[in-house]
Amino acid sequence: MLSTKSIFREIRQNRDAFKLLLSIAAKGETQGGWENERIAALTRDPVAARKVLRHGADETKHGLMFAKLLHKARLDTVAVPMAADYCMLLEQRGIGLPHTRLKQEEPLDKEEFLKYLVHSKVTEERASEEVNLMLKVFQDDPDLAPTLGAIADDEINHVSYTHEELLKLCAQGEQDKINRLLKDYAMVEIRVYRQVGQVFVRNMAQMLGWSRPKQWLLEFGVFATYLIERAFTWRRLVALRPPVRPNAMG
Repeated sequence: MLSTKSIFREIRQNRDAFKLLLSIAAKGETQGGWENERIAALTRDPVAARKVLRHGADETKHGLMFAKLLHKARLDTVAVPMAADYCMLLEQRGIGLPHTRLKQEEPLDKEEFLKYLVHSKVTEERASEEVNLMLKVFQDDPDLAPTLGAIADDEINHVSYTHEELLKLCAQGEQDKINRLLKDYAMVEIRVYRQVGQVFVRNMAQMLGWSRPKQWLLEFGVFATYLIERAFTWRRLVALRPPVRPNAMG
C-alpha cells in the first residue's frame, strides 16, 4: 500500500535516496540562513535586524543539523538538481529578494523588507508542515526524531515571528498590500512546490527502482495536491493570526 510513511521509510533505507533527501533539506536551510544574514545586514532598524539575524542563525543551524545526520550515517552531501532547488526556483519567479540585491550594500527600503516578510511567511508555513510530516513519519527513529523535533520547535518561532511582524504592518495601514502580496506569493509557491515534488518523485523512482505505475501514482498524487491547494487550501499560506509565541525572535 502506498502511503507517505511507507515511501519515506523506503527512502530512509536506501543510502542514495536518503542522501538526496537530507542534502535537499540541508541546502534549503543553509541558503535561508545566508539570505537572512544578508537581510539583517541591510536592515536599518536595529531591533528588526536582530530578529532577522536570529532567524538566519536558526536556519544555518538547521542546515548543520541535517549535515550532521549525513555525517553520522557516513554519507556525503550531494548536489541538489536545479529542477528540485525550491529556494532558487522561487527566486527565479520573483518571490522574495534576489541574490543580486542581497549582495549589494544599499539598505533595504520598506517595500523590500515587506517582501522579505511575506516571502518568509509563506515559505515558513510550508517548512513547518514539511518538518512536522517528517517528524510524524520518523517519530520512532532514534537518529532522526531528536533533530526533527528540535527543528519543528524552531519553526513554531519562525511562523509566529512572521505573523506578528506582518500583523504590526497591517495595523499601520499596509493590510491591502500585504494581502495582495501574500496571495501572489502563495500561488507561485504552490506551483514551485508541485514542480519540486514531481522532480523529487522522479529522482527517487530512479534510485529505488520503482515501477512505472508506482511512479505515475505518486506523481499524480503530487499534481492532485497542487489542484486542491490552488483551489482551496492556499488560504492557510496567507492567513494571518495572533502568534503562538509572541516576540519569538525577540
